Amino acid sequence: MASSSNANDALMGSSSDSDYEPAEEEDQSEGENLAQAYLERLLAGNLGDDDEGEGEDGGDDGEGEDEMEFGDIEVEIEEEPGNIDETQAENAERIARTRRRVLRLLQNSEIGRIFRFAPDDDEDEDDFNPRWARRRQKPDPNRFPKVPSDAGTELMNSGLFGANPAQAVNSRDKISLGKKKKLAWRIMERELAVGNSATERLNNRLLAQGMIPSTNADMIIHYDEPVYSGQFSDDGNFFFSANKDYHVRMYDTSNPYKWRYYKTVEYPFGQWTLTDATLSPDSKYLAYTSIKSQVCLAPTDPNDMGDPYLLDLADMGNGRPTHTQRMRFGGSFGIWSIRYSGDGHRLVAGTTGGSIVVYDIESRRSLHRIFGHDEDVNAVCFADSSSPHILYSGSDDTTLKVWDTRSLGDSRAAGAFVGHIEGLTYIDSKGDGRYILSNGKDQSMKLWDLRMVMPSGDFERIKPHRRATSEHHFDYRWGTYDEDDWYQDPHDNSLVTFRGHKVLRTLIRCHFSPPGSTNSRYVYSGSEDGKVFIWNMDATPAGVIDVFEATKNSRPFPDSNMDMGWDNTTPTQWRTCVRDASWHPSAPMIVASAWSGYGMSTGTCTAHSWNDGAEDDDAEPKMGSRVNEKLEYDQDFYTRSSARLRSRMRFR
Repeated sequence: MASSSNANDALMGSSSDSDYEPAEEEDQSEGENLAQAYLERLLAGNLGDDDEGEGEDGGDDGEGEDEMEFGDIEVEIEEEPGNIDETQAENAERIARTRRRVLRLLQNSEIGRIFRFAPDDDEDEDDFNPRWARRRQKPDPNRFPKVPSDAGTELMNSGLFGANPAQAVNSRDKISLGKKKKLAWRIMERELAVGNSATERLNNRLLAQGMIPSTNADMIIHYDEPVYSGQFSDDGNFFFSANKDYHVRMYDTSNPYKWRYYKTVEYPFGQWTLTDATLSPDSKYLAYTSIKSQVCLAPTDPNDMGDPYLLDLADMGNGRPTHTQRMRFGGSFGIWSIRYSGDGHRLVAGTTGGSIVVYDIESRRSLHRIFGHDEDVNAVCFADSSSPHILYSGSDDTTLKVWDTRSLGDSRAAGAFVGHIEGLTYIDSKGDGRYILSNGKDQSMKLWDLRMVMPSGDFERIKPHRRATSEHHFDYRWGTYDEDDWYQDPHDNSLVTFRGHKVLRTLIRCHFSPPGSTNSRYVYSGSEDGKVFIWNMDATPAGVIDVFEATKNSRPFPDSNMDMGWDNTTPTQWRTCVRDASWHPSAPMIVASAWSGYGMSTGTCTAHSWNDGAEDDDAEPKMGSRVNEKLEYDQDFYTRSSARLRSRMRFR
């Protein structure tokens, strides 16, 4: 989230409890008021010389001066003596001192964030901090990581992330088809059962990694509120969507091309939205959270319509947490991320205030609450899908940390990954105990190798000197990221960096592609511009799914009494932000979960499958079918939205 304080305010009912809630404009800092008043007086010519007349002890040598404090600097204001003839040289020196004072003020104030300029050639560079130093000249355009990545290319050729098609053809194929065998030819060979069993297995793997889903949507599910997350179960038989209206909808996807709705569960008394949801390893229970310390645990059995169980992660013993416990562990907190351990016995949560909570489901109490980060923990996950021991956590403090759940008593991490220069929004493990993926607000996604982790002692030594932790963080909720601000962290221990998507407005999620349907060939991420980006492991683009294009104007224009968009503007234009995406484990299909609609005030889940570029098909239901949250056909979704929009705009 934007900051720990914003998240904690949410628990007290503040309006800033969302990852896309606006900053409080009316709560202007005292420093900004002083800066504005100072600039007005300066431009009016009412200020005298700057602090160059100070003595060695920092005191002022003049008489009758006023003193004004601003942040970490002090500005000395001297009353001008009357009727003194100043020489031209003195005037020039006076103007130079005044200009230096303005530069220093802008450098150290929030007002300076909207300006860009460099100091004089003879200006002391030590007066400018690193943020301003980067503004003095255009950054090196070659500072971004090389594409294709050498490390990623090596991974692709190693067999760990799919097979290399160029290395899987024989001499006959090279003569007839060139270096890369056509997908249609492989499909024909599969149908004709050409070759031995080993050749057939390789052919199936190459087929899987060649079937990348396209933009055309098989189905568009419309919701009345934005969708925050949506995922398939590990076996692909189940899909859930978690929405801003505190409801989770569950679908039977045993046939991925013919879904069946069967259940909805609710989070009682939620705060702003549902932040996350996770399935138990056996898919029998779904845990889902809001910006509170309680977790709802609901059975996925469609015949069990009872209320969900409520687990309080602030409970460090039996029953409700005591006052002493709340004081010791920081009181209540909100949960941004929740995950089941591989054995299904524990839940791990990333929370506000920079803490990680380990909760034992059987004993109904929290075993640990570790304050392992300086800011909110936006994401947690386990390294191995079958083990509860190695845990990862990603935070707004720009770091990804590694924990051993068997030795959490001293609250010390086993190691850290450094490379993001803005906060992390999501992390995902390949499930092999080795590779981890992270999304960051610096508009990049990174691949890490556990063998390259930085020991915690080394991290603590470099931590005070890291530029990323010593500057004001970029407000991803409202700003547009300036790539001139991007730089390579000198301690970066990531393996591959992926760029091209937009991690803005909300905590955009990223994932490894599954082994069954893609041969583990790709990584992919949602994006604020309404797309799903898919990359090869060498950071080259493998495909793009344009969810905005697939869903644009796919529901009627809202009535006049409908709420405004997420940014409090009149929802006159269709907008889409893909927050999450899920690749089916055995079928060439991706489901994108998005804020979508006029002003992004509603939501969609769209199913995109590989169709070889076809615009339509003869199957039932028809491609592009529009349904409501219960998968019911709704004629209203086929109303000509553009005509209604023009009618509304004409009578304004």
